Amino acid sequence: TQGAHNIHWRRNLAVCFAGSFSTLVAMTLLLPFLPLYVEQLGAEGHAAVVQWSGIAYGATFFAAALVAPLWGRLGDRYGRKLMLVRASFGMAVCMSLTGMVETVWQLVLLRLLIGFAGGYSSGSTILVAMQTPKERSGWALGVLSAGITGGALVGPLLGGALPPLIGIRATFLVAGGVIFLAFLATTFLIKENPRPATDKSATTEKPKGGWSQITDKRPIVAMLVT
Repeated sequence: TQGAHNIHWRRNLAVCFAGSFSTLVAMTLLLPFLPLYVEQLGAEGHAAVVQWSGIAYGATFFAAALVAPLWGRLGDRYGRKLMLVRASFGMAVCMSLTGMVETVWQLVLLRLLIGFAGGYSSGSTILVAMQTPKERSGWALGVLSAGITGGALVGPLLGGALPPLIGIRATFLVAGGVIFLAFLATTFLIKENPRPATDKSATTEKPKGGWSQITDKRPIVAMLVT
């Protein structure tokens, strides 16, 4: 029903768009200069630089894939906003610390932590789908998808433009600062509908997760397919 939808869904969409864009920028930012950074951190020889660059870049996405089901389950239980706050704060801290590492091992560790802390864009997708009016859900998810895709495209562009101007380490600090702004916006601007109270007497009924609460699943399926 219409009453089940959040009256703040437009503001939620705007914050989720900005947060998803900034976090995807951060995850792909270092792609152009990663080999240079790895070499600065002590990797010697072309083969070592290539190997460590691949490990450091892939570590984030490997870790994100491992913990995605966990964050989804916790989101079903405790709410999507809490997961977005967790993801944005964790990524802001880890991204800033990435600009302070001294060894390649520290870089790989922080890239892993960024992946473990992630999940902002996926959580945003479910939150927007659940709390947007059905007749506008396709448009809202399309806008959010544009932010996610745009972040993945803009990240390498900024990664090629910023280091010559401010340096590699400062680039990470700037990225961390931008994600911290997304954390503040998520914390204070997103308004999530309270979760429906459960009947404690109905102990045999299995609680419904976030997917089952989405009235129109077609836009989500379309995003996954494309």
